Amino acid sequence: MKKSSSENLDPIDISEQQFDRAVCFIKEIKKGLIPFLKKPKRIQIINFPIEMDDGSVQSIQAYRVIHNKVFGPGKGGIRYHPDVTMEEVVALAKLMTWKCALVNIPFGGAKGGVICNPKTLSESELRRITRRFTSELADNIGPHTDIPAPDLYTNEQTMAWIFDTYDILHPGENNRPVVTGKPVEMGGSYGRHEATGNGVYHITERFLSRALIPLQQSVAGARIVIQGFGNVGSVAAQAFFENGAKVIAVSDSQGGVFNAGGLDLEKLQTFKMEHGTVVGMPDTLTITNEEILELECDILIPAALSNQIHAENADRIKAKLVVEAANCPTTPQADEILADRGIYLLPDIIVNAGGVTVSYFEWVQNQANQQWDIDEVNARLKKRLYSVMDNVFDRWQKFVVGEETPADKEIMEKLNGQKPDFRSMALSIAIERVSKATLMRGIWP
Repeated sequence: MKKSSSENLDPIDISEQQFDRAVCFIKEIKKGLIPFLKKPKRIQIINFPIEMDDGSVQSIQAYRVIHNKVFGPGKGGIRYHPDVTMEEVVALAKLMTWKCALVNIPFGGAKGGVICNPKTLSESELRRITRRFTSELADNIGPHTDIPAPDLYTNEQTMAWIFDTYDILHPGENNRPVVTGKPVEMGGSYGRHEATGNGVYHITERFLSRALIPLQQSVAGARIVIQGFGNVGSVAAQAFFENGAKVIAVSDSQGGVFNAGGLDLEKLQTFKMEHGTVVGMPDTLTITNEEILELECDILIPAALSNQIHAENADRIKAKLVVEAANCPTTPQADEILADRGIYLLPDIIVNAGGVTVSYFEWVQNQANQQWDIDEVNARLKKRLYSVMDNVFDRWQKFVVGEETPADKEIMEKLNGQKPDFRSMALSIAIERVSKATLMRGIWP
């Protein structure tokens, strides 16, 4: 994918650009706290050997980052990917801090990453990597210290291995809350698997109900394009379809498929299970992951990797609304280009918060040795996410109509006439909450 050579795509720099812009919309913040809020609390770099199925040995490098624990234990997924970097994990841990604060759950931000290619590893090799990684982390994770969860190319089975390894090393305790996203049979929450994808739908539906986009006050009739047809993208697609939307294109790592009349999601799921990709589905046009972003549609949902919408392609986006189901799919320059073109963007910090919200529900259930039914979980999720979207929208609206203004002239000059955006509004609420809580606790010693 071609990107602007002048565009800075370092994940930490991007997170700091977003942070600096959001701070402009906070009336009071102690400037001395800003370096503390930006930097991670702890970075672990772990190296270990793994014996492969063929008897060879492979060295694995992994990371676990705690960004902030002001509100409670670290919370964040573990991703397995050949391109994982420490900078990416740090940036994602920071995003988790703001996400938890925005959704008002008592966790701080954390993230983990293992450099490996799950697509070329057997299940037994993945199990050995997971157990060894967990054993290396065993003294640093825990139900009240740091709680992992699934992320890119990890799943319920991965979480089951983490729990089992930790439980063996810490016998005689209720260790179920050490990890969320577990299988239901092992104390996982009903609805956790679908939570992120369903959350994408709830946030979008709530936003549209505020009538900011003419003639599109619900998802009914909307043309949806989804880049990424994994867990999040496929669940979101189904939720939109069931509520009257038309999913016209989806993609996976091998490419995408398009049908202007709408895709048959049931047949598409079956085709992907049989062939390992959506590409080649009968009665569809094959397109690339770059082309899918530029299709004419009402709602574009990037649900794959980071930096997919950037300075080189943002002027070709034809959607009325971009909904970030993936983490960090849009660069800061692209944010500005989309805003200048009148395209609204709902950021990852709001859109994919359904996963961590139901992870919190799972943690609560595990603490009390309870298991809520699916209707209770879904009702609590919907209520929580509606509240989050309303809070962000209301803050945005106050700045748009002038009821609130940036703190001083210096900040006004920094914004250079840019309009308030939903990413900055969401981040400003979260940063403000963490900042206030830090001061309320008192600077120790």
